[in-house]
Amino acid sequence: MITWIKIGIRNLYKNKRRSLFTIGAISLGFAAVNIFGGFTNYMYTNLKQSFIYGQGNGHLTVFKKGFSGEGKIDPLKYLIAEAEMKTIRGFCMKDSRVLMVTPQLRISGLLSNGEVSTIFIAGGRVPSEIRFINSQAKGLLSENKFFEGKQLEDNITYGVGLSKGLAKKLGLSLNSGAIAMSPTVEGLLNALDAQVFQLFDSPAETLDDKLMIVPLKFAQLLYDTSSVDRLTVLLDDDKHIESVKAFLEQGLKQKGLAVEIKQWRELSSFYKKTKDMFDTIFIFIFVIVFIIVVMSIINTISMAVMERTREVGTLRTLGVKRKRIIELFAIESGLLGIMGSIIGMLLTLAIWIGIQIWEPTWIPPHITIRVPLEVYLVPGYIILSFLCLVVLSVVAAAFPARKAAHMSIVDALGHV
Repeated sequence: MITWIKIGIRNLYKNKRRSLFTIGAISLGFAAVNIFGGFTNYMYTNLKQSFIYGQGNGHLTVFKKGFSGEGKIDPLKYLIAEAEMKTIRGFCMKDSRVLMVTPQLRISGLLSNGEVSTIFIAGGRVPSEIRFINSQAKGLLSENKFFEGKQLEDNITYGVGLSKGLAKKLGLSLNSGAIAMSPTVEGLLNALDAQVFQLFDSPAETLDDKLMIVPLKFAQLLYDTSSVDRLTVLLDDDKHIESVKAFLEQGLKQKGLAVEIKQWRELSSFYKKTKDMFDTIFIFIFVIVFIIVVMSIINTISMAVMERTREVGTLRTLGVKRKRIIELFAIESGLLGIMGSIIGMLLTLAIWIGIQIWEPTWIPPHITIRVPLEVYLVPGYIILSFLCLVVLSVVAAAFPARKAAHMSIVDALGHV
């Protein structure tokens, strides 16, 4: 086998210009696949971090049973009472894998500046507990501040945050006063004074003129209730999501609580749609690379077969079997794939280092400020790309190699 490999290397060197073009095509394809794969991995990681930690949604969310089906139509029907909330929270915290369980209450109503009013949608949360969830973020989420103004406080119920679009619509700025109005759970009209503590960019453009963030006590006072509509569960590690969910479902059911538990992926439609889109683009890029590599290999090996027809005839005359002829060209093709992939690895690493040095920035679709653009080196993608391209190179040589092996010895020796 070593002899055949040496012969293969010599044949590639003999036609070095053609070999270099083929190796270049393979290496560029390798780099393209892995750079885009690293970018998509960066996107997935930060979208996940944004939803779980940045937006304070945690890994799991506990709702009253039926909320996912009819909760949007009649959310007040699926509120979790204070006693139930304490039971759920206490049971969840018994699991050492659970870092935090925090209640939330989504509310809606009218926000007024004293002259005009507009619709608002708000999330009532415990500010200190949400800050703890935020603090677990890594990467760009831990390095950037995504609001203007000051933090909301647990004991300052009137301090609220407004999306910049909502603030602009009502002519409000930091420290401005406003009035929030909404029906209570009993159907009576209620109003509370509020002060703008912070302004933030909405993650969804369609909600930029509607979103508010308020302390949980503010939301409960406005709705005149001590209930909540969900409990957010933060875990110490992503890998525990399935097992903790099963444990909580079984345990809470035994306690007679009718609840449903959703994973973060089920609640983040934006993540799912973005991942589906990038996965589709990745497939298109890989198919294009596949076609380029296959055509380059077939062209190179076909030209080698034409130029070495008399050589093949001589080998067959000396008793070399057809199988060995096919192996010879397969080895040459495999060597092209190996060398192209190795150079592709080096090119991928060079681009990655260049990005680290250059530090480009961009504005992702889910945030409105400039953040560093990164590309991750994903070992799984690199290994898979290497194996795929080498195998692809060997397979692509099958047709021209088989043609050479089955050539008539007389015709091969007489070929001009």
